[in-house]
Amino acid sequence: MKIPNKNPMIRFWNLDEETIFLNHGSYGATPKIVLEEQNRWRKIVEKDPVKFYEDIAPKALLEARKAIADFVKCDYDDLALIENATSGVNTVLRSLDFSINDEILIPNHAYQACRNTVDYVAKKTGAKVITCDIPFPIDNEQIIIERIMNCVTERTKLALIDTVTSPTGIKMPFEELVNLLEEKGVMVLLDAAHGIGMIPLNLEKIGASFTTSNCHKWLCAPKGSAFLHVRKDLQKSIHPLTISHGMTIPLDGTSRFRHEFDWTGTRDISAWCVIPFVISETSKMVGMKWEEIMAHNNNLVIDARKYICEKLDIIPPCPDNMLSSIATIKLNFEDFTKLSIHEPDSIHLELLEEYNIQVPVWYWPNPEGRYIRISAQIYNHLDEYKYLASVLENVCKN
Repeated sequence: MKIPNKNPMIRFWNLDEETIFLNHGSYGATPKIVLEEQNRWRKIVEKDPVKFYEDIAPKALLEARKAIADFVKCDYDDLALIENATSGVNTVLRSLDFSINDEILIPNHAYQACRNTVDYVAKKTGAKVITCDIPFPIDNEQIIIERIMNCVTERTKLALIDTVTSPTGIKMPFEELVNLLEEKGVMVLLDAAHGIGMIPLNLEKIGASFTTSNCHKWLCAPKGSAFLHVRKDLQKSIHPLTISHGMTIPLDGTSRFRHEFDWTGTRDISAWCVIPFVISETSKMVGMKWEEIMAHNNNLVIDARKYICEKLDIIPPCPDNMLSSIATIKLNFEDFTKLSIHEPDSIHLELLEEYNIQVPVWYWPNPEGRYIRISAQIYNHLDEYKYLASVLENVCKN
């Protein structure tokens, strides 16, 4: 079987030349120039750690928040820099006060780590978890809106809503859902793990109580860079997972939210420091504006999914307008008795070990199925997905 063509853009990344890498969605991939810039920041730290953390770091982190705020259209003082979106979800859920009279609403398509956090908080506080069943395959966005809103009661305190679901890869109608839920007095925690750099975001316009997003995924920043946006009227209720000096430092004209999140202890903050560089230089590197990068990736994943589905005789599980830069396809299997959500899928292992294709394949219990999820990033080529389709045709038959 002929090895597929690679996109010339791949030269800007350190990705293994022998691997057909179709899984940007899990951990992202960072360009060489960004890693070099991160290393430059690490050297600055070690020249004089005291000067760095007391003088240079506050200014660098302010510039990072300003760059993110400009990208997602919000006030930079409403942002906190964190390690990942799961930390953001934990920060919010473990800060809020829930009681036995409260309900937390979450779709069955939610990321498992976030579902675990909801269950953990509910068990500690006595709150009730309401799981909204959304079908997959699915025909349109209105089904999602109707199902979620039908789960809302007078006790619903918070709803965890994805921008793009991780297991099923569908772009949720999150703008409309946020508006409907917040109007009913339900706080929305918008899980935009797949968010910044993948889809256009205007946080002020969206108006969610809380939004968290990974910069290391579709923005291509280094690992361990993400943000949490908290609406001004709720900032007094939210505290970092690590309580440190910021709890008692005199406010000096700023907010307790700002002090608590800006310093939680000594750590490597180089991934945050490079964010302004990531936003400006990655765009220059590929010769496209970020809006063009997002549109390119969306078009590529639509074309890739179409080819794979036609090759494998699979009906696409959702319309094209519900895709972003990832697409999940339900494989034609009906017997799931030997499959587990906690064990590597044999198809995934065979694709990687025999064909050097890095793409996730897994069993998911609700909606039940055996799924494969493709990602499309600027360094991918349509030929890679055609190669995957041909390999899958053989592997699935066996």
